[in-house]
Amino acid sequence: MSAPLSSKSPFTGLPTPATARKSPVSDTRHGVTRTDDYAWLRAANWQQMFKDTSILDPEIRALLEAENAYMEAAMADTGDVQKQLFAEMKGRIKEDDSSVPVKDGPFAYGSAFVTGGEQPRYFRIPRDGDVKDEGLRDILLDGDKEAAGKDYFRLSGIDNCGDHSLGIWGYDDKGSEYFTLRIRDLASKQDLPDVLQNTAGGGVWAPDGKSFFYTLQDENHRPSKVFHHIIGQPQSADRLVYEEKDPGFFMGVGGSLLDDVIYIDIHDHETSEYRLISTKDVTAEPVVVAAREEGVEYSMTEGGDVFYILTNDGDAKDFKIMQAPFAAPGKENWTEVVPHEPGRLILSHMAYARHLVWLERREGLPVIMIRDRQSGEEHAISFKEEAYSLGLQGAGEYDTDVIRFSYSSMTTPSQLFDYNMATRERVLLKTQEVPSGHNPEDYVTRRVFAKAHDGEDVPVTLLYRKNVALDGSAPCLLYGYGAYGITIPAGFNTACLSLVDRGFVYAIAHIRGGKDKGFHWYEDGKMEKKVNTFKDFIAAADHLVREGFTSHRNIIAEGGSAGGMLMGAVANMAPEKFAGIIAAVPFVDVLNTMLDDTLPLTPPEWPEWGNPIESEEEYRWIAAYSPYDNVGDKPYPPMLVLSGLTDPRVTYWEPTKWVAKLREKAPDAGPYLLKTNMAAGHGGKSGRFQRLEEVAFEYAFAIKVAGIM
Repeated sequence: MSAPLSSKSPFTGLPTPATARKSPVSDTRHGVTRTDDYAWLRAANWQQMFKDTSILDPEIRALLEAENAYMEAAMADTGDVQKQLFAEMKGRIKEDDSSVPVKDGPFAYGSAFVTGGEQPRYFRIPRDGDVKDEGLRDILLDGDKEAAGKDYFRLSGIDNCGDHSLGIWGYDDKGSEYFTLRIRDLASKQDLPDVLQNTAGGGVWAPDGKSFFYTLQDENHRPSKVFHHIIGQPQSADRLVYEEKDPGFFMGVGGSLLDDVIYIDIHDHETSEYRLISTKDVTAEPVVVAAREEGVEYSMTEGGDVFYILTNDGDAKDFKIMQAPFAAPGKENWTEVVPHEPGRLILSHMAYARHLVWLERREGLPVIMIRDRQSGEEHAISFKEEAYSLGLQGAGEYDTDVIRFSYSSMTTPSQLFDYNMATRERVLLKTQEVPSGHNPEDYVTRRVFAKAHDGEDVPVTLLYRKNVALDGSAPCLLYGYGAYGITIPAGFNTACLSLVDRGFVYAIAHIRGGKDKGFHWYEDGKMEKKVNTFKDFIAAADHLVREGFTSHRNIIAEGGSAGGMLMGAVANMAPEKFAGIIAAVPFVDVLNTMLDDTLPLTPPEWPEWGNPIESEEEYRWIAAYSPYDNVGDKPYPPMLVLSGLTDPRVTYWEPTKWVAKLREKAPDAGPYLLKTNMAAGHGGKSGRFQRLEEVAFEYAFAIKVAGIM
């Protein structure tokens, strides 16, 4: 059934692709026997390999390198296009850009880049100093200097202690997301001897600045332990504060603006538990706020004499805000402050001396709400564009009336505002500069609605040039994600302008599995309802064709990670409706991964996908859509599949096995191009321009498929 490449295909004259050998491994669950011919691609020493890639099995390395060579041959004619795209994208970035510093005590802290630099520099200036005065900038950490000589380098930032004398900073130099922590003397810029390995990437200072708390990643890459580190002691002497023994839960550690409490946040995708340590005695045992109850989520922020708790308890699906006394925050003392309102999803909250702030979403659009804590009066910060994105940054200090937020849309570059919650004055601090020029009037941004198979309206955000003919002839890049309740914002994206300026319609399908239309939108795209996610995406494609924005022969679909699963699923369900597919670090071997509880993310992911080990029903749900398990002899379009060797989230063998099976089952379709980054993980390359090179490569594939080279 798989269709051979036509004479019009942009992929002709290719060399013979790599072929993975078959070594059948059978597995029987719930009376069903499956055989995996490519299970051997999972290296037996994968955990150790994430820390030292030189020990990768030579046969696996040879296959990955052969795949890379085939991919390079298939994309060889796009070299000039890639260079053009990269130059355009780079030209839209202010190379010496600087953040607006955030005030904290006697200083204001910020970050900046230098011309040509890949990594940020973290700096501070006097509290009321002029950030434009280069002479005032005290460079605390130079990312480019720290990254020198490394193939991969990612900073986790720097966090100062209360008296501003020391800072914790972290880095990952392999892409495996095991971070090393160091402590820097902010006066001398010298690092102390302390070196903490295999951490989650940050720490929370105790108020005296002599110790901090951090999370350790275990051998299965799970943040399972919180430790207390005293400056000057070896990591081996660190005190274990709390160990989460349930592998189904993630864990993190955080602090409050008043430095009164350390939060230990334990959660999976639908259940939460907080444990608190009073900073009056950092050696005390953590105290449980509300014991975990399946399906009950909550998060906390300090408000002086009270805690504010954001929760879905009591069937508040779209969440409500409660408060409890600081001295007795147990659930029995929670009282309602902001009630649950169906259709108004409260996403996050912050508390300051005189105001409570939260970010909510109504009808798919974000709104910032302000509540005067004394009078109870509320007001909103909102905008009038058809589709836009808001970011709530808040403030670095508790006793303030001024918070910071950002605004952008698909046509409007990002704007940063300070907002006085008492006077309601809005001050524009910065507008994103596009050095090569950008005229919003040249573009159109729209939000349309596609009718899903069950009658639901699926929002789709569009960006295109005003002069594009909407007669079905335009190529279209259709992006989707649809998992974990994550909403893809309709914000400004300088990179996609390179496609739009070439006549593309750029589209984001806000499909179920995210929270774009409330919590129910998430629930309707997970577990037994996961197939709604895939059908929504196909419905979005059909709608764009029906309304003349594009045609099926012109749609290139794109998604990454869980969105890569989406790509694999829609390729199996409706391959004829897409001209090409870009699947970045795709989670495609869903059933095998969910059956393996030793993998980093498997137990915490069961509430999202189902537990096929324990449940035959959930096994059958996953088996019915798992992209790898449903590959067949179908007319698959050309596919670009991106992978990272040290990726702990979607392990390299998933996309590798998928491509091997696609090539076996549908050899005359495709082609299937697998690009494995041998020196990076889930997020690809770490530098800001290195990342643009990868985007340029992906877009070059889309342009080649669209036939507009």
